[in-house]
Amino acid sequence: MFYSFARVIVRMIVFIINGNSHYLNKEKLPKGNYILVGPHRTWFDPIYYALAASPKKFSFMAKKELFKNPILRWILVNANAFPVDRDHPGPSAIKTPVKTLKKTDLSLIMFPSGTRHSSELKGGANLIAQLSKVPLVPTVYQGPLTFKKLLSRKPVYVAFGDPIYVDRKRKLDDTYQQELEQQMQAAFDKLDKSVNPDFKYEDVSK
Repeated sequence: MFYSFARVIVRMIVFIINGNSHYLNKEKLPKGNYILVGPHRTWFDPIYYALAASPKKFSFMAKKELFKNPILRWILVNANAFPVDRDHPGPSAIKTPVKTLKKTDLSLIMFPSGTRHSSELKGGANLIAQLSKVPLVPTVYQGPLTFKKLLSRKPVYVAFGDPIYVDRKRKLDDTYQQELEQQMQAAFDKLDKSVNPDFKYEDVSK
């Protein structure tokens, strides 16, 4: 209930702030649960991911420090977020999303690089997808990278790619992880070129 209410409010706020959103290839989104994966380019791209894939609802990973504030903790929990220790992720970082994907109607938004300051793909998303038996959906955000530039009402694009299915029978060793990471990166590059071949990401937060 809270998620649906919050999504309506957020959609209104986003429209007032920018009002120039374009969501591409929604027909590629599979039925059932899945994991949206993409390069993390700005602090608000997960918001756009969730809005772009609506009416599907999502769970999110959030750094554990955000849960220390009781008010913010209540909001995060009711928005389907769960805490993760980024420095020392324990088994719950895998078990919690796998359980959610298997036993609820919530999909997952996840950034394989884990941070806006890294382009290195990590294997957590692959493992979660394999254990939960759901596909990975490559997704990219192109648009303003700061809140100030978002106010300029320059266009925002979120594009979805073809689902990537992790073979449940294959061992998720370094070789297979690398294959999946290359497939994922190729999908991101293809989507970026399809939206704007001249797009180049710059980490404006550094």
